[in-house]
Amino acid sequence: MIASPWDIILTVVFLATGLICIGDLIARRARRTPGVEGLADEELIDINHAVMSAAMILMTWVAVLDAVTWAQIALFAIFALALIPGFRRAHGLPHRVDLAGHIALNAAMIWMLAAMPLLMAGMDMAGDEGSAHAGHHGGGEEMGLMATPAWADAVNATFVIVCAVGAAWWLYRAVVTKGHRLHAFCHALMAAGMGAMLWLMNL
Repeated sequence: MIASPWDIILTVVFLATGLICIGDLIARRARRTPGVEGLADEELIDINHAVMSAAMILMTWVAVLDAVTWAQIALFAIFALALIPGFRRAHGLPHRVDLAGHIALNAAMIWMLAAMPLLMAGMDMAGDEGSAHAGHHGGGEEMGLMATPAWADAVNATFVIVCAVGAAWWLYRAVVTKGHRLHAFCHALMAAGMGAMLWLMNL
């Protein structure tokens, strides 16, 4: 799905983010007070990013069935909705911005899954350019139909910017926060990786 060497680079990035989130989740569960049930907001975020990391690795290498794609869209929409009540429990503006960033990454993930055929139309067009020229008559119309629509390019560019802003925010948080710096860096890496993936799919 993604050309080399980006497939390897993105796999390493998302493997790292997934392992960091799983490690943080295990550590939080181990420190949890006995008798406390349910998921804390931080634990939900860890699960969300671990699943997202796995989905990104899968998307890097293979094209899945439509049913699997829509199941993933539903799952990440549920994660996003589950994070919204956390705004009431968040302490201070930085935590609220963190939550908004996580929800924005889920929105970017949903867009990536839903729009993948549109985003990668340009890549298909480039791959078939030689055969289109060989056909001469009608080649221009065929390539026009395969090109990514302008509105999809614009929406995708918006999400790339959102991911870049999120990466910058969490890098800032990793510098200024006294604890959980690795966790903040993990989120920055996740946002940067997603932005890169969106950009690569739309080349």
